[in-house]
Formats: sequence, C-alpha cells, structure tokens
Amino acid sequence: MKGPSQKQTASSFFDSQANSNFDITKLNHMQQWIFYALASALFAALTAIFAKLGLKDINSDLATAIRTAIILVITWAIVLFKGNPGVMISSLNRNNWLFLVLSAVATGLSWLFYYRALQLGKAGEVAVIDKGSLVFTILLAFVFLKEPLTPRLLLGGGLVAAGMLISIWK
Repeated sequence: MKGPSQKQTASSFFDSQANSNFDITKLNHMQQWIFYALASALFAALTAIFAKLGLKDINSDLATAIRTAIILVITWAIVLFKGNPGVMISSLNRNNWLFLVLSAVATGLSWLFYYRALQLGKAGEVAVIDKGSLVFTILLAFVFLKEPLTPRLLLGGGLVAAGMLISIWK
C-alpha cells in the first residue's frame, strides 16, 4: 500500500495546479475545444440559477433585454481589446453575415423562450429540457452539415433525450 509520500493526494494535486501557470494555448486542438465546452456548460448552469433568481416578479422579456444589453457590452469590450474591429468586420462576407444574423435571431428566440420557461418552471427541469437542444443539433447537423451519425453520437443523444423525458415525467 502506498503512503501519502508516494501517492499524490487530491488536495496536493489541486494545490499544485493552482500554483502552476495554466496556458490554454499549450493544449492541443481537441483539448482546447473540450475545455471551452466545459466552461460553457458551467456558465450555462450559472446562467440558469442566476436567471431564475433574477426573474422574480419581473417580465421575462425585460430580463432578456437587460441580459442581452450586458452581453453586448461585454462582447464588444472583448473584441475591442483583441484588436481592430473595423478590420475584423470588413473581412466578413455575405455568407458570414447571413448566418450570423440567422444565429442571432435563433439565439434571441431561444433566450426569450428560456427565460419565460425559467419564470414558470423549475430551473433544473427547464435546464434539462433546454439541453435537449443537443438532440436537435445532432439531427440538424446531420441534415444540413452532412455530419455523420456515429453510434457514439446516437447513444449520447439518445441518453440525453431519455434524461429529458425522465425529468419531465409526472
């Protein structure tokens, strides 16, 4: 049996990680997208909790508008910090604009429905159903982007769909 001196404990592991300089650019491409996806999931969870708490006794559309305005300020600050937005914008072509506008419309509608659902339902149940978007994404990516439906993807999507149904079953 290994003693504490031979085996790294969870506490010492996290202490060593906190003291190291984490650099996302040193991760390979696959590791980077997984890191960003996990960060997105964490912040999406926080979004649901904070939104549910912030929706008490107010109009859900107003809450969405306030949230969107704040996101607008934050994202433009990031763009301005990273460089010349004029050059970045001028590099966009008609196709970029078309699909960015369509994405914005879909995002806006998603947020409006999500906030209303949060106002009326339980955060955990709303979040599970909202994550059902994964199933729709898999199917739409297959149809429009010609992405393959692998057994692993079908199983994962099926489990999400099953989890969604189980969570709303009365």
